[in-house]
Amino acid sequence: MLVMGENVWRDENEWPFERAQRTRFYLHSDGRAHSPSEHGVLSVDPPADERPDVYMYDPQAPVPTLGGPLCCGGGPLPDGPKNHTEKEERADVLVYSTEELVEDMEVPGPVRVSLWASTSAEDTDFTGMLLDVRPCGCAVNLTDGIIRARYQDSRKRSRHIDPNLPKRFDIDLVATSNVFKKGDRIRLEISSSNFPRFARSLNSGLYWKRQKYLVQRSDRVAIPPLIL
Repeated sequence: MLVMGENVWRDENEWPFERAQRTRFYLHSDGRAHSPSEHGVLSVDPPADERPDVYMYDPQAPVPTLGGPLCCGGGPLPDGPKNHTEKEERADVLVYSTEELVEDMEVPGPVRVSLWASTSAEDTDFTGMLLDVRPCGCAVNLTDGIIRARYQDSRKRSRHIDPNLPKRFDIDLVATSNVFKKGDRIRLEISSSNFPRFARSLNSGLYWKRQKYLVQRSDRVAIPPLIL
């Protein structure tokens, strides 16, 4: 197993590690998680009575893919770790970060985002990305994932969602093995697209053949301040 951050290969007898401690982080921002404000906070403290974060997702201007587990190296979409700070200045990307770590922290194993959110559209996507923010200020992607709202309950059968009704969406970020160094920060990005790595949602709730003239622009998405 490659342990990023230390850049060493290590043999293990189990996955995930029994010695690993599962930790919950929560989202805080009081409605101000848009970068570069730095008001979005990732903390082990549960949220109080805070305003939700709101952003507008436009299917005609999705968040562009930047690095990550792409195939097959090179080409128009380079894979691997990239600096995401410029992308995080978009109004449709929410950013939550921990304080600078006072000691090294190894994070090996599955990563999952449990996101309470609502949307004004008939359907939409929610994306999550885990990043390592280095002392230089660069935010390097580690792992990411996506969920289409109508497939939250079943990957085989779609189910209608109620617009503007808050619901929990579980986003599987798969797994990582990274050592966040002293002085680094752990960061989570939330948005509704990562295109073209993932096909963008047109927010109509219909299948592609019927979506050509049904693109809904600037749908309102609300994110209550909670992650499990």
